[in-house]
Amino acid sequence: MSADVPDIRVVCVTFHPGAELEDFVTTLSAASSAPVELVFVENGTDSTVARRVAADHGGTVVETGANLGYGGAANRGAAGARGEWLVLANPDVQWGPGSLDELILAARRHPRAGALGPAILNMDGTVYSSARALPSLRTGTGHALLVHVWPGNPWTKAYLTTQESTEGVEREAGWLSGACLLLRRRAFEDVGGFDESYFMFFEDVDLGDRLARAGWTNVYVPTARVGHDQGSSWRDKPAAMIHAHHVSAEQYLRRRYSAWYLFPLRWALAAGLRARSWLQIRASR
Repeated sequence: MSADVPDIRVVCVTFHPGAELEDFVTTLSAASSAPVELVFVENGTDSTVARRVAADHGGTVVETGANLGYGGAANRGAAGARGEWLVLANPDVQWGPGSLDELILAARRHPRAGALGPAILNMDGTVYSSARALPSLRTGTGHALLVHVWPGNPWTKAYLTTQESTEGVEREAGWLSGACLLLRRRAFEDVGGFDESYFMFFEDVDLGDRLARAGWTNVYVPTARVGHDQGSSWRDKPAAMIHAHHVSAEQYLRRRYSAWYLFPLRWALAAGLRARSWLQIRASR
């Protein structure tokens, strides 16, 4: 490893970002005591803000030329990295002091950890459930159908692995939110990075699943804390995002239950998800 190349590459996928990108970089400077290589991947058509912030803070910008989706753009930003660590984070993340250092210390404690995620705080200071169990038929269906009418149902609790009991516990999880992840580069490359067939949503679920299948673990590190304005990039277009979320959920479950004899199950799951998507889009208007 060359001495002039940082051991940490921070990849931030942007799409016409605003003032939040400056906050991202400013808080990042206090998150790590080690130098970082900063890469913005602009998925939109105007890279003006990304280029200005990169120039001010010694970063680089990759212009994709088209919207590749989150996973495709993240893979583009990670390509060619030579350090031990990759960080993938949304531009509306604000880093807590020392948070990246804490994630790397945890990675040293867990040598088989392929992905590590911090505690993610909502704008009101509550802890977002960012370390979850992989969605199974029972928990996933129960959560999807009942979360909005019965938030405390047992399937939602099992799926979210509720923060009330595990908020301060460093532990393994089925998957970690892609809003902010530390990845061991070797593990990320071992599984081929993100599956780019997921345009948006569920690419982090799929990554956690594939890391586990390859013998790596996903570790939640609550001593590392970051803030995140959940959904700030798509509040003005909820219908499109609701649709994209359900399409990706259907894709993930279709692959998870791919045996030929499970065709009736896949049909039922698809019908249920499409009905749920229609209802949520109607309610958002």
